[in-house]
Amino acid sequence: MSRAINGALSRRRRKKVLKMAKGYRSARSRAFQKAREAVEHGLCYAYRDRKARKRDFRKLWIARINAAVRAKGMTYSKFMFGLKKANVQVNRKVLSEMAIHHESSFLSLMETAKGQLAAS
Repeated sequence: MSRAINGALSRRRRKKVLKMAKGYRSARSRAFQKAREAVEHGLCYAYRDRKARKRDFRKLWIARINAAVRAKGMTYSKFMFGLKKANVQVNRKVLSEMAIHHESSFLSLMETAKGQLAAS
């Protein structure tokens, strides 16, 4: 009996990997073995960095809120604590956008937080 090498599926698998490696330099885009290594690393980095992106944006939003709040003579932690006591549920992304684009609304939130801190 002749040996079954399953050529069509093997070729399809290799073509898929080489298609994913398109744009890589040198042998990484042409040689299957190097392309597979590069693609696997790339997929690992993509998975890892989808998680890291969320952390990075949260850090950016906190830095923006902190800068806006400190310019008005308050700290980030006191501001967030005041909002929590006032039962204001606005996430950090929206707060940072308000600090940049809607300063009057942000200042009213700051006053709310200050009022709650003074009341306790």
